[in-house]
Amino acid sequence: MDKSFRESLFNHAKEWVLEAGAYIRNNINEPLTIDTKSNPNDLVTTMDKETEQYFSTKIKKTYPNHFILSEEGFGDDLSSLDGIVWILDPIDGTMNFVHQKRNFAISLGIYQDGIGEIGFIYDVMSDVLYSAKKGEGAYKNDVKLGPVNENVALEDAILVLNHFWLTKNRLVDEHVMQDLVKRVRGTRTYGSAALEFAYVAEGIIDGYLSMRLAPWDIGAGIILLKEVGGRTTTIDGNSVQLLEKNSIFACSPKLGEKIVEEYIKKGKK
Repeated sequence: MDKSFRESLFNHAKEWVLEAGAYIRNNINEPLTIDTKSNPNDLVTTMDKETEQYFSTKIKKTYPNHFILSEEGFGDDLSSLDGIVWILDPIDGTMNFVHQKRNFAISLGIYQDGIGEIGFIYDVMSDVLYSAKKGEGAYKNDVKLGPVNENVALEDAILVLNHFWLTKNRLVDEHVMQDLVKRVRGTRTYGSAALEFAYVAEGIIDGYLSMRLAPWDIGAGIILLKEVGGRTTTIDGNSVQLLEKNSIFACSPKLGEKIVEEYIKKGKK
């Protein structure tokens, strides 16, 4: 992608992210219609849909030849990442949005022919914007991030783990995962994949493992993390496929290799 075009695209996307976030923040206490999707814990609200529609309208009007991969039905039906694709989650962490009114984010990644060019993760209620442009680094507001800590020992690491490795369909033996939890310094769960990616990029946590995430959960985070020297793979170290759901492991390369070899492969079913 031409650098000047990337800059123009970045500025438009940033403007829309901040506008959408301000609208959400200003209307956070308004009544919501809340529905469920795949299960009772998979929530969607009128705000999710309105925010995605806002982005869809802006993108299609300004860049009619671009495509949208998104969660709430206003995107395109894609079978490839050819061309320029905006990967959007209008509210990542809807359960937090509904119950806590904080700890949720707008996640927006822009890809060209499958390569990440621009990423935004906006912590709406804290008014903190994480951003990245290919080859130009990642930022928290105006502060440059990185690089990731390549030398953190496993015993000193803080990992984000959600509860899904305990479910019936878990991919890794729970006893092996329990050993990993006992060995690391600590574990956390924030309830927003986008923010969890941002925290790895920022260096306030060392790795993030999740058993099943959709493209819009990770599209921006992959770009952000790559710009600080981190990597995103499936939990067994394979490439992530952005048109389907994946298990996810986001961290520094050295820490990732150590955990995959000592725990993931050992506990793989």
